[in-house]
Parts: sequence; structure tokens; C-alpha cells
Amino acid sequence: MSMDKEDKRTAEIDRPTFPENDHPHRHLKPQQNKLLTLPTVLTIARVAAVPILISTFYLDSRLGTTATTGIFIAAAVTDWLDGYLARRMNLGTAFGAFLDPVADKLMVAATLVLLCTRPPEAAMFGQLPWLLTVPSIAIIGREITMSAVREWAASQGSKLSEAVAVNNLGKWKTATQMTALTILLVIRDSSFTEVGLLGATGVGSLYVSAGLAVWSLVVYMKKIWKVMLM
Repeated sequence: MSMDKEDKRTAEIDRPTFPENDHPHRHLKPQQNKLLTLPTVLTIARVAAVPILISTFYLDSRLGTTATTGIFIAAAVTDWLDGYLARRMNLGTAFGAFLDPVADKLMVAATLVLLCTRPPEAAMFGQLPWLLTVPSIAIIGREITMSAVREWAASQGSKLSEAVAVNNLGKWKTATQMTALTILLVIRDSSFTEVGLLGATGVGSLYVSAGLAVWSLVVYMKKIWKVMLM
């Protein structure tokens, strides 16, 4: 008997057999093996909407302003919707969990940069050119730092990963951030020559969001420090 035939026979003998209802993968739910579920498709759509948002932002017309605002609102709604569907219908995937925060950060960072390069036409923004730049740097800087911290924590073990899990402070930060950016996109319309109550609310919400972003970063770093000292 040749060596190849001996190897094949040995492999057949050593190969484990399982009863029809006792296969090791039978307990896996179908969606865990799927790359694209409905929540993941919605997340991908948010990523694809970023270049469209940028294109409409530079259209000097009311239609452009409306389109930009509408795209951002749709992104904010689908951000909530894909998470809800993933939990409610048990459609969460590892790829979706990875892509969801990436989509959020891309949309928010792009919008902040766009608003800094071309702020609303209200006189207040001309007099205080740094008004949007300061909170934007704080928010984007926090997101970059937290992404690096979470990646590092994941490589160190479960305790550190739990320390940087999303908390209610982060959720409040996201809510005020989305509210602020929606308002700031709305008042880009040329009819808003003065900031007014709506504009003041938008600017104020952006600074609150920046404050929460920095605060949450400090909270996360304290938790990490405690875990490392244990």
C-alpha cells in the first residue's frame, strides 16, 4: 500500500463523527455566520452617505442645505435603528459591531470639519471664527484617543475591555452631539443672518457635547487606571 493511501485511511479512521443532531456548529444561530444583515446594511449605507453629505454641503443653494441636513438626520436615525434591530431581532454580527462606531465617527468628524471650513453665515461666526473649531478639536481628539485606548484595552484582556465599555455618559454625549450638528446644519440657510435662539442652542449643545466627550474620556482613563493597579 502506498504512503498516500495509508495517510487517507488513517485520516478516515481519525476523523470524528457526530450524530446528525450533535454537530458542533448546530448551536450557532444563522445570523452569526452572515456577513450582511439588515442592521449591517444600514451601517454601510451611513458610510456611503459621507461623500454624498460632503458633495451637498458645498452646493450654494437652499436645496443643498436641505439635502445635507436631511442626510445627517437620516444617518442619526439609522444609527439608532440599526442598534435597535440588532438587539430586537438578534441580528448582531462581529462585522457590524466593528463598523457601527466607524460609521458614526466618519459622519460626525466629516460634519464638524465641514462646519469649521464653512460655518453658518450668521454674524456671530464671523466675529468669533474659533467658535466651532474649539469644540470640534475636543470631540475629534477624544474619538481618536478612545479608539486607540479601546484597541489597546482589547489586546490586554477582558477586564480592561469592560472598563472602556460604552456607558450612559457616552450616550448623552452622542445625543447632544447629534442635536447640535443638526441645528448647525439647519442654520446654514441664508435666511439665518443672526444666530437667534436656535443657533445659540446649537452652539451651546456642541460645547456641552465637547464637555461630555472630555469628561467621559477622563472617566474611562480612571477606570483603566484602577484596573491596572489591581
